[in-house]
Amino acid sequence: MKDLTVILKNQPGTLADMGEVLGKMGINMEGLCGFPLKNEAVVHILVEDEETTRWALEDSGFEVRAVREVLVMDIGHIVKKPGTGGKMARVIGDAGVNIDLIYFAENNRIVLGVDNLEKARNALLK
Repeated sequence: MKDLTVILKNQPGTLADMGEVLGKMGINMEGLCGFPLKNEAVVHILVEDEETTRWALEDSGFEVRAVREVLVMDIGHIVKKPGTGGKMARVIGDAGVNIDLIYFAENNRIVLGVDNLEKARNALLK
C-alpha cells in the first residue's frame, strides 16, 4: 500500500473534486486524513495502485507532493482497548524507529509512516 501526499487548495469543493476524479477512475481511497496549512490543505490518501492514482490526480491538475510505502496494520483486536496504541508506539520507538505519520483506514486498520519499515515490522512481530 502507498500513501500519497496531495496538496489541495483550502477552499470549498476541492476535496470533493479529488474524490470524484478518483471515483471515476475506480480508485478507492482506503484511508484518508488531512489538515489545513495556510491557504492549502495537505491530504494523505492510502491506495493500492499508486501509479494510476498519481496519474489520475496529476492529469486533473492536483499536486502529488510525495509517495511513500507505509506500514498498514489491522488493529481490530485492540479497538476500544485503552493504552494499546501507546504500547504499539512504544515498541516501535524502543526499536529506534520514528513514526512521522499516523491515521486510520477502513476495515479497522492503522497507517504508519516510519523512517524504517523493516525495523518497525520486526519490532511489532516480537
